[in-house]
Formats: sequence, C-alpha cells, structure tokens
Amino acid sequence: MSSPVIDIDYEQPALKGSACDTRHAWARVPPEPSPDERTALKERIRRLLRERNAVMVSHFYVHPDLQDLAEETGGIVSDSLEMARFGRDHAAQTLVVSGVRFMGETSKILSPEKRVLMPDLDANCSLDLGCPVDEFSAFCDQHPDRTVVVYANTSAAVKARADWLVTSSCALDVVGALHAAGQKILWGPDRHLGDYIQRQTGADMVSWNGACIVHDEFKALELELLMKEHPKAKVLVHPESPSDVIALADAVGSTSAILNAAQRMDASEFIVATDTGMLHKLRTLNPGKTFIEAPTAGNGGTCKSCAHCPWMAMNGLVELANALETGAGEIHVDPALGLRARVPIDRMLAFTVGLKNGQAPGSLVAGIGAA
Repeated sequence: MSSPVIDIDYEQPALKGSACDTRHAWARVPPEPSPDERTALKERIRRLLRERNAVMVSHFYVHPDLQDLAEETGGIVSDSLEMARFGRDHAAQTLVVSGVRFMGETSKILSPEKRVLMPDLDANCSLDLGCPVDEFSAFCDQHPDRTVVVYANTSAAVKARADWLVTSSCALDVVGALHAAGQKILWGPDRHLGDYIQRQTGADMVSWNGACIVHDEFKALELELLMKEHPKAKVLVHPESPSDVIALADAVGSTSAILNAAQRMDASEFIVATDTGMLHKLRTLNPGKTFIEAPTAGNGGTCKSCAHCPWMAMNGLVELANALETGAGEIHVDPALGLRARVPIDRMLAFTVGLKNGQAPGSLVAGIGAA
C-alpha cells in the first residue's frame, strides 16, 4: 500500500535574494497499522535489530511507537545531537535513526565507520530545505568578518561551511561567549531562534531568513485565549517560535529543557508550544500532569502543520522494518565533507564539556571564528 502524499503550502516571507522557500515541499504520511499489524511489525523489528547488530535512536517528535521501541530495545529518545552521540558511543555497527535527514547525516558524520539507516530518506526539515549550501555560502561570503554559527537543523554541507554548530540547548552559551570575545555573528538558518539569541545576548548578528514550519505557526493571540481558559497552566515554549509567543512563556528552551521544566515546575497543567510528538514523552514522565497543545490556527494561519512536522510523520513501523530488512534508506556523507562538517560539531562538544567542567567560556572560544 503506497502512502498518501501531503502537499505543504507554507506562506513564508523571504528576504530579497534569499533562497529560503519551502512552499513546494511535500511529505508522505504512512497509514496507521492495525493493532495486529503493529504487534507483528514490532516483533519483526526487534528480531532484525538483533540480527543486524543495530540500535535505534529516535527523536521526541516521531510516532510514539518508534519512541517506545527505541527505549525498549536499548536505544534512546532524545534530541538530534544526543541521538548522534549515543550512536557514536554504542557498540552497534548499524544505527537506525528515526527523525529527519539532517539527523541521519549528523549520526553518519560522528560515526563514519557505521551504517546509518533511516525509515525514509525523504523525511526532511524546512530549516534544512530552506538553507541551500550555495546560497548560504554566498551569504557568508558577503560578511567575511563574521563568525558563522549554524543550528543543528542543517545539511552536512552547511555545517561544513560553519565555524560553530549549536543546538537550542547550548546556543545562548556559545553565542554569548563569542559576543563577549568581541566577535560578530552570522547566524543560520532559523530567524526566530536567532532573534531570541540576539535579544538574550546582545550579540551583533545577521541572520538567514529560515523558519520551522511547525513552530512558525504558533499564534500569540490564540495562545493568550487558551491561557485564559487554563489560568493555572504554565506555558512551555521552544525558541524556534515567534517572539510574541516566546514572550508569553513561563519557560523557554530546547526539547530537553522543556522536559526538565515540566518535571520541576510546581504545576499540574501545561500548555506546550512545540511539536506535538513531544507530548508522548511529557505525559509518560509526568503521569499526574495535563499537557495541552498550543494553538496554531488564527487569522491568516494555514494550520497545515497543526503543530506536527509532516516529515517527522513519515517515520513509520513499516518503513523502519523495511530499512532493516533491505538496507534501504542508508545515509551516505562524502568522507571529505564529513570531516569538514565534524569540525564545528567537535567545537561545540568541547565547549559544552568545558563549560560543564567549570572552564571560562572565553577560553573555550578563543581564536575560533572569523579573522
């Protein structure tokens, strides 16, 4: 049975000369298996994982079946970098990455000797699609005096063009340290996250004009109305969201930060402005608490994303089993490109370890960036 195709019609304003346009993007959403099919598929996948010496790593935004199966078989559910780090350090020779393409590429970059499979290689990301390396490199060439800092949601080629890679959990620390060292920043690709970082750090930044099609759809007016309906609820927001949505948050942060906030905050009800795939883990870890989706509909809102990434939804049990059975969906990264892309990743990893060990942030960025 073939999967239906969903066209994503996303009205994204583009800066003059920007290639950031995902209006022609598309996604396949696999049909839900029946209960009997689901049980059989999970058993097949467990067997194949053992036979192929493979381990699963799944993102918080994929189907709950894939999240649960990863943990049940010795893998993890986490953000993109932790997925890649776990795969690098695990003894398995095959990594099965349930997420989107840049996550598979990051795993391959950190584990070039391992086989990396994905349920569907067409599972992509609007931030990645909206930041083609040729156009981004030209943008960088227009600002040669700036240190290039890119978000993890980018292709291997864009990572290779960068001085630093960051995730949403360490972006403020890295950019803040670069700013304190007197460096000017070229940021890409998420404009909302870039705006949030600039406001928090005061850094001199120019930004690529990209956005996540899920987080860009959250609406502040509708969120305020929902907050009135749930006056005791705390609001948790991912920083890829628009600034007026972030302004309403009780806690702003990465997927991991949102999980931590939900566990530590003294509240029984939360409104969550991130991909709804996250709600499964939030509810699993907090069985006595209620989690409500933040609204995406509103005046001018397409609600095409409905707070769930259509590309994340391309990951399914059938596709995962077929990838393990046949080797379809293997990620390949040119070795020379992978070596270049690994440089900013390793810098970030060294920075976060050094910060955790009490090193001064300035010493961790000294001499790294634009001349």
